Amino acid sequence: MTDYAKRRTMMVDTQVRPSDVTKFPIIDAMLAVPREDFVPENLREAAYVGENLDLGGGRTLLEPRTFAKIIDALDIQPHHVALDLGCGFGYSTAVLAYLCDFVVAVEDDADRSGEAQTILSRHGVDNAAVMDGPLSQGAAKSGPYDIIVIEGAVQEVPARLFDQLREGGRIGCIFAEGNLGVVRIGHKIDGVVNWRFAFNASAPVLPDFKKAAAFTL
Repeated sequence: MTDYAKRRTMMVDTQVRPSDVTKFPIIDAMLAVPREDFVPENLREAAYVGENLDLGGGRTLLEPRTFAKIIDALDIQPHHVALDLGCGFGYSTAVLAYLCDFVVAVEDDADRSGEAQTILSRHGVDNAAVMDGPLSQGAAKSGPYDIIVIEGAVQEVPARLFDQLREGGRIGCIFAEGNLGVVRIGHKIDGVVNWRFAFNASAPVLPDFKKAAAFTL
């Protein structure tokens, strides 16, 4: 029988801590949330590997290092309300819910969003809700948010998401630049989001965040 708790500890000790993620709330959250329960059955054995996992349907579970460094850079506080875009089956939502007051997650597939909510409820995560809708639309009715996380790479971020970010809030995502990826954290100051480099990482581009092709004659 697989000892997932031992694998979880190894993940934190070999992938998260060595990446300069040492805040106790993040370490505690990643030790507490059973990552293997938030992936399809055929991926349970791969849940703790140090690479992105293809969940199907255009969703990727970010590698532990990347995800941990993003939430570390966002400096999430217990009173914050977060928006989690492209949560897959809810792993990122569960970790965020461990760190902040409430999480609104968005998935564009009704079956996937329903399954994510079921898994979260099964694990007693009662300060999170999964909504069904286009990722690029966000969830304006439940905002504004202190934190926005996009669970995958983007080519551009729609301005409407910045409108859902509270003044002083932060947004984190991976920008796809050629074959490379750059994580940037956007800080909303005086109504404008200013992006700052955080670290290098890569992930597949989410379809909802691809640049529209320019029309040429």
